[in-house]
Amino acid sequence: MRKTIGVRLTAPLLAAALGPAALLLAPAATASASAAAVPGMAAAPYEYLGWGSPQKPTDVMKAAGVRWFTLAFVLSDGGCNPKWDGSRALTGGSDEAAIKSIRAAGGDVVVSVGGWSGNKLGEKCSSAGALAGAYQKVIDAYGLKALDIDIENTEFGNATVRQRVVDALKIVKTKNPGIVTYVTMGTTPTGPDATGKDLIKRGAAAGLANDGWVVMPFDFGGHSGSMGQATVEALEGLKAAVKSAYGYGDDAAYRHIGVSSMNGRTDEAGETVTTGDFRTILGYAQQHHLARFAYWAVNRDRACGSGTDADACSGVAQSPYEFTRIVVQYQG
Repeated sequence: MRKTIGVRLTAPLLAAALGPAALLLAPAATASASAAAVPGMAAAPYEYLGWGSPQKPTDVMKAAGVRWFTLAFVLSDGGCNPKWDGSRALTGGSDEAAIKSIRAAGGDVVVSVGGWSGNKLGEKCSSAGALAGAYQKVIDAYGLKALDIDIENTEFGNATVRQRVVDALKIVKTKNPGIVTYVTMGTTPTGPDATGKDLIKRGAAAGLANDGWVVMPFDFGGHSGSMGQATVEALEGLKAAVKSAYGYGDDAAYRHIGVSSMNGRTDEAGETVTTGDFRTILGYAQQHHLARFAYWAVNRDRACGSGTDADACSGVAQSPYEFTRIVVQYQG
C-alpha cells in the first residue's frame, strides 16, 4: 500500500509542484495508487481455461486462498474483434460463467489479451483507435478493473504494432479512469532486450501511465545462478529501463514493474523454477512493492501423474497449489 507523508498531492497539485515533468509522472502515480487500493489484484496468477485440464477457479480459491486470477487469452477472431482463443464469444459461454463464479465467491479477474500463439488483435486491428475499441469490448463485457496485454511473438517484434498497442492503451486509460493496465513481455536474464526497451520508451514518449511493465523471466536459453537470482537480475534490468524511460526515481520505478514467472519445469530443457525461487521472488517483490507478482500457470500447479501433459502439471514434486500459496502472500 502506498503511503504519503503530510498532505496527499492530487494530480493538479503535483503538476504545480513538479513542473513539466508532472505531465508524465502524475498520471502514473494516480494509476498506481488505484492499483494498490484493490486487495489481491497484484497477485493474480494466470489460468488458461482453454486447455490443460483447467481446475475450477472456485476450487482453487478454496484450496489456495487466491482471490484474483488472470484469465488467458483473448485473441482476434481473424479480424479486429476479440474472442477467447479467437473462437469463443466473450459473453454467454463458459468463460463468462467462470468469471461470474469467481466474483460470486468474492474474487475478481484480470483478462489477458495476446500470448504467444494465435491471431493478435494488435496486428489485426489497423489503427490505435480500432485496437482500443477491441480492448474496450473486453472491458465492457465484464466491467473490468484491470487489463493485461501479453505482447509476444510477431506482435512484439513489429515496431508499428508496438506503437499501436501503446497508443491504444492510452486511449483505454482516458476512456476508463482508474483502470489498471499491465504490459507483459519476455526478457533476457539482464532485463528487457532492445525490443522490450523500445516498447517501454514508446510508452513513456506517448505519456502512457501504464501501471505495470511486466517481464516473464524464463525460457532464457541459459543463465547463471538459480532461477530466483536470475529473475531478480532481470527485474533490476527492467527497473533501470523503466526508470530511464519515464524519469522515475527508484521507488516509483519499482512500483511500475512486475513479474510473471513460470512454475516448475519451463519450456527450456534443464530450466526449472522451484518453490524456493518463488520465495526469492516474493521477498524481492515485497521489498520493492512491485506492481505485480503473477505466474504461468494455475493449470500447472500440481504434480504430474503418469503420462500427464506438461501443460497440466509442473514437472516437479509438489503439493497441490504450492506455488499459488506463495504468490498469494504478495499484497503489493
